[in-house]
Amino acid sequence: MSDETTRRARVSAAGLYVPLLLGAIVTVTLGVYGSVHTPTGISVNVAGFSGPQTVKVWLASGAALLALVQLVSALAMWGRFGANVPSWIGPLHRWSGRIAFLLTVPVAVHCLYALGFATYDTRTLVHSLLGCFFFGAFTVKMLSLPKRGLPGWTLPLLGGAVFALLTGLWLTSSFWYFTTIGVRF
Repeated sequence: MSDETTRRARVSAAGLYVPLLLGAIVTVTLGVYGSVHTPTGISVNVAGFSGPQTVKVWLASGAALLALVQLVSALAMWGRFGANVPSWIGPLHRWSGRIAFLLTVPVAVHCLYALGFATYDTRTLVHSLLGCFFFGAFTVKMLSLPKRGLPGWTLPLLGGAVFALLTGLWLTSSFWYFTTIGVRF
């Protein structure tokens, strides 16, 4: 790699500094709030569900399902299924991401407000950490989307991180709930 190529790579990667800083602030702020806030035990409930926990696990499951749509549509947009990408893949990717994020908001509100940053066992500690990191990584990804000149690995890496974190959240919450307590509505 020439000196000029190395310099350009550094300059383009420098565009990530502000999104990374803001993502770190979001991550730490959520963790601190969850740690100092006294949990209320309840915050989100929707008619038709047996309780707030079932609302949380089903909304998170919907977000996880849409994350799979995100993964497949991103792979299609990046040409992993061939060059002929239908015109509806881009809008599908954007809208599935928007809806998935909207589904995570009441889940996060419930987790932070009703349960707090939980550390009483390994699963809940990991879940709490993943939740904070998910919203931080999501912030970095969204702030990086409009930036031009970033390295080509930026969006796949950030999208993969958001997907992995959401999958980890689902496994440590909804999957755990379904396999421990059972499937309920």
